[in-house]
Formats: sequence, structure tokens, C-alpha cells
Amino acid sequence: MNQFSVARHLLLALLLSGLCIGALAQNRPEVRLERVSKTDIIAEVPLNGTVNPMRSSGLSTSVAGLLDQVAVEPGTRVAAGDLLMRLDDELAALQLEQAEAAADESRVALTEARRRAAEARSVGAGRNIAATEISARESVAAAAEATLKRLEAESRARKVSLRRHTIEAPFDGVVSQRLRDLGEWVTPGDELLRLVDTDNLRLDFQVPQAHYPRINERTSLWLTHLGESREVTIETLVPVSDSVARTFLLRAAAPSGANLLPGMAVQATLRMATGKQGLTVPRDAVNRYPEGRITVWIAQPQDEPGLFTVSEKRIELGTAFQGQIEVTQGLQGDEQIVTRGNESLSQNVQVSLAKEQGEDN
Repeated sequence: MNQFSVARHLLLALLLSGLCIGALAQNRPEVRLERVSKTDIIAEVPLNGTVNPMRSSGLSTSVAGLLDQVAVEPGTRVAAGDLLMRLDDELAALQLEQAEAAADESRVALTEARRRAAEARSVGAGRNIAATEISARESVAAAAEATLKRLEAESRARKVSLRRHTIEAPFDGVVSQRLRDLGEWVTPGDELLRLVDTDNLRLDFQVPQAHYPRINERTSLWLTHLGESREVTIETLVPVSDSVARTFLLRAAAPSGANLLPGMAVQATLRMATGKQGLTVPRDAVNRYPEGRITVWIAQPQDEPGLFTVSEKRIELGTAFQGQIEVTQGLQGDEQIVTRGNESLSQNVQVSLAKEQGEDN
């Protein structure tokens, strides 16, 4: 073999070696890493609740009568003050006219009585009129004044009675039920319809009573609805436990624009600080095996930047919260673990950082 052949074989070997190294580099799994850290441990309690309206009223009448007008149907949206129903008020209107006429008549009589009493006082007792006459006229005027007050009060009562023949909406809402129909006789206390406030809603949850002492200003409530999670404001804790269910009521404000309806079932998560700290890892970093083994992949950096060797480490888990899981045994802290790309790793295999993480670093 001449020198030219030897050089050619060496060049070919170098090319093949470079290609193999390039192929190995291209076949290295790409992963994302995250450092294990110590954080506050949060307890998460899943809750089931119900959407309730701030106001839901069964409207009735305070006077008896015949239903003469029905202005709404189930599903009708009304504003405060809108007409809902009206009772036949013809007789009540006539009674008001009679009361007002009687008050007018009494008003005239009072005017005349006061004039006669003033006339007697101007003449003077003992001259052309007896003192008893003056006293009698003053008594008549006082009686006329009392009669007028009574008749005016009667007139106001008739106005109130007439007004109560009309049932109006006490607040904005939607008519959910109509229980009486046109032409029916109703009496005080009969429920005529139900009005529900659909704009101002609350979320009611029954929480296990053991969690009551742990709820404070750092506690948060996260509503899960239509695939989205959002924090809602805790408004009230009712410090009275249900002796049967061993729960207490937690009430929260419904978020605006959440497309919630009264009576709807909702799910939420109550997040409370435990006062402890511990090592946590992302949920995606944890590998679970059918036999019950739980592990993470730990990455050790190599001499070449961006290159790591991974090894599997068995761990034990504690509390899970906000996409993190507490590790109670197996880690010391400050390790770098694989959070993405850990599906097909093997012991001591070399990996490289995913491009997006490499760019971040």
C-alpha cells in the first residue's frame, strides 16, 4: 500500500468518525431542566358548590282580589318597578274617591267651625254672646279638626290599598315561575310568582370543618369553569358547622363574565398555607410505574456546555398543589431534574437542552 492509499484511508476514517459523532449528537434526546427548590407548601382542597342568586323572592299580595292583569311570563326579564301583575282595583278606586270626598267635606266643615269660633271671640263674652257659646263653638272647631285628621288618614289608607293592588318588581331580575293566572282569586300570602336576581350571584361551598382554623387572608379560592381556572373573592365564612355533614359554609362572589346561572353546580379549589416549607418538583417531572415506584430523572452537567448525563432517582411524594408536588424523600435540594422529554430516557444516557431552553440560558 503506497502513501497515497494510506492517506486516503485515514481521511475516510476521519470522515466516518465525524459522521458518527454528528449522528450521535443529533440523536441525543432534548430535554428541559428545572432546579429543585424549597418553597412554601400549600394544601389544596377540592370543593363542589352551587351558584345561588343574591336575591330570590316569592312575590305575593298583601290584599285579596281577582287577578285582572298578568304582565309577565316565566323567563321575562324585568327592572325594579316594572309591573308584574295587577288585581281588580275598581272597588278600591271607588273607596278612595269616597274617602277623599269625605275629607274634602270635613275640610269645609272645619273652615266654617273655625270662622264661627273666631267670630264669637271677636264679639267678646258677656256682651252680645255668652261665654258658654264661645266655648261651644271652639269645641265644634276642635272636633271638626279631629274629624278631618281621621278622614285624611282614611284617605291615605285607601291610597295604600289601591297601590297594593299592583304588584311591581322589587329588584332587577328574571321571572322563574308564575304560579297564578288571570281571573284567579288570590289572598294575602299566596305566592304569585318567583323573581330571581341573575346579575348578582354568589358561590356557596360546604367545606370540611377541619379546615376552618387554617383559612386566613392568604387563603385563595380558584374556580374551575368551562376549562378555565380563575381566582374568586371569598366573601363570607359562616362559623356554624353542620352537625351531620361536619361542614361549614364558604361563600364567594361570582366573577363577572363567567356565564354562570343560578342553580348551576361548580367546582373550585381552596388553597391554604400550611406554614411548612419543603422540596417541590413540577408534576411533569414525576414518573409513575405500575408497581408503585415513583421516580425523577436527575441531570448531571458534562464538560461540553448544554450536555448532561441523566440518572433515575426514586422519590416519595407529599402534597400536590399548583402544578407542583412536594418530595418528602429522595432529593437533597438544588438538583437539576428533567421536566420535559423524560418519557423515553434510559440510565446514564446523554441529553442536550431543548433549543428554547438553551436560548433562554
